[in-house]
Amino acid sequence: MRLGEDRLVKFDPGFDIRVSSQPLGFQFGETAFGPQSEMRSLAALRPALLDPNVEGPDPVYAIVMDIGKRVHRQELEQRMLLFGAVTCARGRLGKEVIRSQGHVHKISSHSGWAAPEIYEIWGGKAFVYMQEFVADDPGRCFAVEAVAGDIVIVPPGWAHTSMSAELTEHLTFGALCDREYGFQYEEVRRRHGLAWYALLNEKDDIYWEPNPNYKKKDLAIGKPRDYQTFGIEPGRPLYLQFERDPGKFQWVSKPALVSQLWKDFSP
Repeated sequence: MRLGEDRLVKFDPGFDIRVSSQPLGFQFGETAFGPQSEMRSLAALRPALLDPNVEGPDPVYAIVMDIGKRVHRQELEQRMLLFGAVTCARGRLGKEVIRSQGHVHKISSHSGWAAPEIYEIWGGKAFVYMQEFVADDPGRCFAVEAVAGDIVIVPPGWAHTSMSAELTEHLTFGALCDREYGFQYEEVRRRHGLAWYALLNEKDDIYWEPNPNYKKKDLAIGKPRDYQTFGIEPGRPLYLQFERDPGKFQWVSKPALVSQLWKDFSP
């Protein structure tokens, strides 16, 4: 791995990906593959924001989907697995923290499940927010505070978003998902976001406010738990774990393999 010129990555992703802030995005070394960075504009996020008319950085974040080492490309395709990465601008979106739009994954044709997702924080500080449903009743709601090296699992079918918990740092993270991940935004946009907003007060401290477009439910805030029941080794880059044992994450594209672990799931 080579770190980007701005030192945005503090945890080794496990392959040759480079991150920069000017311009925002990713590049790949000779041993790695990946597409050109896609930019998510402020205009694209406006329908999912508390205030659609706010000012903020533009683009808000850069995203690349389908990345990794060239030698593993066929293996990833055969297993219907896909790595992606995101790096976010610094700053704020009006009163809100920098964040992604929020979405659910479509149901995959090969598994019959909406894909789970594994987040791995590479730099900055995050809240990975998730809720059971994008409906009037959002079900259980969690905000998991994570720093470089932390892993957070979002279970199948849950709506989720990544939020930057530091105004002055770029949040950068990787993710492992099903190749048929399919971002679905419609219900989130219709409700102007998910069930809880992370807002900033006059001292730039984060506080949480419920979205009135949902039935109010409690928000559980905490740190990532141990995921060894899913076969994840703490502190070791997710990609290197895949490289050593490509079959260990097959449950990401075939969630039924660990169906018992999704019952009463808590992140």
